[in-house]
Amino acid sequence: MDYKKIISETIKIDGVSEEEIYSLIALPKDLSLGDFALPCFKFAKALRKSPNMIAEDLAKLDYNGAFEKVEAVNGYLNFKVNKKAQAKQILDDVLTSGEKYGSSQIGMGKTICIDFSSVNIAKPFHMGHMLNTSIGSALYKIYKELGYNVVGINHLGDWGTQFGKLIVAYKKWGDKEDIERRGVRGLLDIYVKFHKEAEEHPELDDEARLWFKNIEDGNKEALDLFYWFKDITLKEVSKIYERLDVHFDSYAGESFYNDKMEPVVEELQQKNLLSESEGAQVVKFEDDKMPPCIIKKKDGATLYATRDLAAAFYRKKTYDFDKCLYVVAYQQNLHFKQWFKVVEMMGYDWAKDLYHVAHGMVSLENGALSTREGNVVFLEDVLNTCVAKAKKVIEEKNPNLENKDEVAEQVGVGAVIFAMLYNSRIKDITFSEDKVLSFEGETGPYVQYTYARCNSLLEKCGAIEGDVDYSGIDNESAAEVIRTISKYQDVLIDASERFEPYLVTRFVVELAQAFNKFYFECNIANAEQGIKNARLLLTKAVKQVLQNALKLLGIQTPKKM
Repeated sequence: MDYKKIISETIKIDGVSEEEIYSLIALPKDLSLGDFALPCFKFAKALRKSPNMIAEDLAKLDYNGAFEKVEAVNGYLNFKVNKKAQAKQILDDVLTSGEKYGSSQIGMGKTICIDFSSVNIAKPFHMGHMLNTSIGSALYKIYKELGYNVVGINHLGDWGTQFGKLIVAYKKWGDKEDIERRGVRGLLDIYVKFHKEAEEHPELDDEARLWFKNIEDGNKEALDLFYWFKDITLKEVSKIYERLDVHFDSYAGESFYNDKMEPVVEELQQKNLLSESEGAQVVKFEDDKMPPCIIKKKDGATLYATRDLAAAFYRKKTYDFDKCLYVVAYQQNLHFKQWFKVVEMMGYDWAKDLYHVAHGMVSLENGALSTREGNVVFLEDVLNTCVAKAKKVIEEKNPNLENKDEVAEQVGVGAVIFAMLYNSRIKDITFSEDKVLSFEGETGPYVQYTYARCNSLLEKCGAIEGDVDYSGIDNESAAEVIRTISKYQDVLIDASERFEPYLVTRFVVELAQAFNKFYFECNIANAEQGIKNARLLLTKAVKQVLQNALKLLGIQTPKKM
């Protein structure tokens, strides 16, 4: 039952829409005042009355018996729902909807492109990619759940002089058999060696530029090596994506836009937006505080901005997106601000539909990450370590568990994802394996354990038979669980509008905490049958909502732990 909708449909005020009234309804900080509150101050001008008088008049309306009490207090209209009726309605809704609970069709007919992960070919998938990948994947799933047509794009870093460097490194120090066996790790070793050698032999950089030119010119040997490096990388990252439950609809990377940049440059010229600056072609902005956007360097080479412009035009033409999101670290704030402005200056109103979903950085307790210096922690190694540690904890807590390896994988990988998504995306993260694997506190394992607790309780108590006595959940701890469940769809919508998956992560922690409080305060297994049935229905609903929400984060739910 949508109580906010009942309120907004019942109240009629000239000049104030139903949607406006709906948006004003909030959850009071002090729940003793009511379950919903409507401030009446904004209605004073339209009704030419004081907010207190307006609230008193609106309190007399008939809200179809949805509330046991409607009260005017200091210009607010406070609503208290009938707890038993609310509990029955919400539990019926959850258990009838099942996996679809929380979903909606508000995005029907709208397309959202999400550019995320964007790994670099021939470079490791390291911890620095994890935050970007987790945020993008969660947004992808949340928008799908809300009925949007979503296009997940992995804008591969598959172009640039680094490939010339890698070819030189391979031809000088590489071994085909070793690279085939060790994959990206083998490529990383020779890449790091190149940079160390180039410090003493700068002529290596000239060789690298020549080999990259060979790639651009279609030289067979250069292209064969380039595509081999790309194939090795994609095979390895696909295994990581599978473990993280991450999916893409397009792998169109930088190289895909090689033949699509020149038309954009020509259009900029035709619209007199390009000017020369020290030999380079740039777009200058009226705002002098923002430096010019370089479109072509002095030597005619294109840059990231040129490719991003070409990609944006291609995506608009191909997908006709309503929004195009770029999940990229905050260090690139200026870059996106510049080229978004260029699209606007070109006269395209869809520039307003481009969003930089900025996020923080991930570091380890022992410092930052650097591919060039070889100071890299492979994500695969972090996942494997967390899975191994999770298995050790599981063996201590439940030595007789049959599928320890499967559960350890679910818990270890889930712990890493949960840690990435627990805070607002803009915050930097210092990752600690021990902290994220704790079964206590606000962690992934804690929420998964709560799910497993629900499942075990339901298995132990057997089928729900006979009448349901809803007085069994007519108490504050049960009411808090019901209140939390009822917020789920609003949380998803809020997360989609703010591009903040952490709202879903915080929600599952809140629900797990509320349920565990209820679990310890209310006897379930040994209660009278009718009361027991009500409490089992609540348990079943919590289990379902936890599963639904964790799935959107890419986290699996083990039945036993």
